[in-house]
Amino acid sequence: MITRVTQRMMTGRELSQLGQASTRMADAQEQMTTGKKLSRPSDGPADTTVALKARAGVAQQTQFQRNADDGQAWLQTIDSALQSANTQVTRAYTLALQGANTATNGQTAENALADEIDQIKQGLLATANSQYLGRPVFGGTTAGGSAFAQAGVTDSSGNPVLDADGNQVQQVQYVGDSGSVNRRVGPDTVVRVDSNGQSVFGSTSDGTSPSTSVFDALDKLSTALRSSDQDGIQAGIQAMQDARTRISSAAADEGARMNQITAASNVAGDNKLALQTVQSNVEDIDIAEATINLETQTTAYNAALAAISKTSQQSLLDYLA
Repeated sequence: MITRVTQRMMTGRELSQLGQASTRMADAQEQMTTGKKLSRPSDGPADTTVALKARAGVAQQTQFQRNADDGQAWLQTIDSALQSANTQVTRAYTLALQGANTATNGQTAENALADEIDQIKQGLLATANSQYLGRPVFGGTTAGGSAFAQAGVTDSSGNPVLDADGNQVQQVQYVGDSGSVNRRVGPDTVVRVDSNGQSVFGSTSDGTSPSTSVFDALDKLSTALRSSDQDGIQAGIQAMQDARTRISSAAADEGARMNQITAASNVAGDNKLALQTVQSNVEDIDIAEATINLETQTTAYNAALAAISKTSQQSLLDYLA
């Protein structure tokens, strides 16, 4: 059986093949332009699933690194504050030892030591209120800008406690809260990035337990120096030793958390790189291969055009003959 082939059939087939060649060339051009093998899910459904999972993983690891960077900044601020606090408390300890030398000190010298103790207290208060991005690093999750503040002392009835001059006694009190600032730096890793101010600088008396506040201790030491109270000075020496111990413990804890958050950041970076490699292998083109493919498809398209031009030389005159 002989199948009749008409000019219309030949033309339709030629146009179909030419369209397919044009599509392949356009796909090759798109890959070269975008640098991606996957521009839409239909380009590779299975690879698209892998690519989407890899992208989500990269985004997650990137966020872990951001959290780690922010946490490191908090801890670095705390580290600087603790170093400064240790220096100031050590200086107060040295002054207390000097004040205990009753054989060499006169009252004028004792008063000068007391004045410096007062200055140290104010400097230590500023250190205790150190901030990172407007938030006190020793104040927990407080919305305020300070962890410690001067406040008037009142008795159990709410009446102000007055000093010898009739002025209300001022005391440094903790105005932060007991919350903690945390940063998630891994799927199962959460690190605290603040420090509890009362653990570092001590707490004021709550009526049932004595004050451990370094600020109260400095006030008492200053008063003892001005009145040549040797028992008070010895108590001040012990209080400064206790304060240095608390600060050293806080510094050790901060260092351990810094190491933990740094290690987690490194893990997140390694995971991110691995996921980016997977994503690139699935999505990105091989430039050399894509270049050859584009040249091949362009050549094929031009050859198809040339073939059609040679086989479609008929005109209206061919049908009028």
